[in-house]
Amino acid sequence: MSNTNELEVWLRGPLPDVPPLLQPVAHALLQAREEVDRLMADLDENLLWERPAGLASPGFHLQHMKGVLDRLFTYARGEMLTGDQLAYLKSEGQPPEDDQVIELLVRAFNGQVEAAIQQLIATDTTTLTQAREVGRAQVPSTVIGLYTHSAEHTMRHLGQLLVTVKVLKG
Repeated sequence: MSNTNELEVWLRGPLPDVPPLLQPVAHALLQAREEVDRLMADLDENLLWERPAGLASPGFHLQHMKGVLDRLFTYARGEMLTGDQLAYLKSEGQPPEDDQVIELLVRAFNGQVEAAIQQLIATDTTTLTQAREVGRAQVPSTVIGLYTHSAEHTMRHLGQLLVTVKVLKG
């Protein structure tokens, strides 16, 4: 039998305190966090903002995954984005002036995943089908729709990040 820590997160069993209906979202986000940690551990800092074949840079994906989680979970709470969140959105893909290193970007993503897990734990599951509006256009969604899309979107960008880093490492 395999060591439990070698299994993907979803195969390790239910996460404590996360409502059963939200387990798949939490599992996906925690899986993404583990894979980002492994993938970025040995990437050369000089490659962080490279865009091979016009692909988005690893730095963009790290910033974007954090930003999207923050924004979608804000909408799930029924709140609008703050000025800081809108400024962060505009800055995604641009190397920060403070010469942010990979470790800081990974730590920021990990912190956002932890905040998301805490919000999932605190979610009253009777609210999952409640309507929520997304963005300035107030596009209709639901709490569960936003949570599900956050997991799907994170995994989509993780896949793109994996390919980009592999290409950059040659």
